[in-house]
Amino acid sequence: MTPEHVQLTEAACTRLIYEYARLNDLGRWEEVAALFTEDGIMARPGAPDVEIVGRGLILAAFLARPARASCHFCTNIVVTVDSATSASATSLIQLFTGAVGAEGGLPVLDAGAPKIGAYNDRFTLTPDGWRFAARRGRMLFR
Repeated sequence: MTPEHVQLTEAACTRLIYEYARLNDLGRWEEVAALFTEDGIMARPGAPDVEIVGRGLILAAFLARPARASCHFCTNIVVTVDSATSASATSLIQLFTGAVGAEGGLPVLDAGAPKIGAYNDRFTLTPDGWRFAARRGRMLFR
């Protein structure tokens, strides 16, 4: 692999992490699920031992979630390129949540500190671009 290929892969996988957070905050669940491979695995930070396997079940898990307002901040993203079609990453996440605002108004922030967690990701290059093969989260603070 050339240094350019490594840099492009790092940038594409970093963007995928950011896109996951952005689409999640917008509640665009079909697009969030499409960031995974067909047989992708997701484990939420709040339930790290519960694996949701397959794009369809990932979508169903998001659709079953109660309505909420959220704002994710991603940081400390480190991507490791394993091959021309495989990469992995670690990242940190800070999550603010609240109640959806009445009649389109600003959301009401939940009381208490934001949630802080981490992700370990595996990526696969598909015909549609880089996708999550596995996204496993865990909480860093109780």
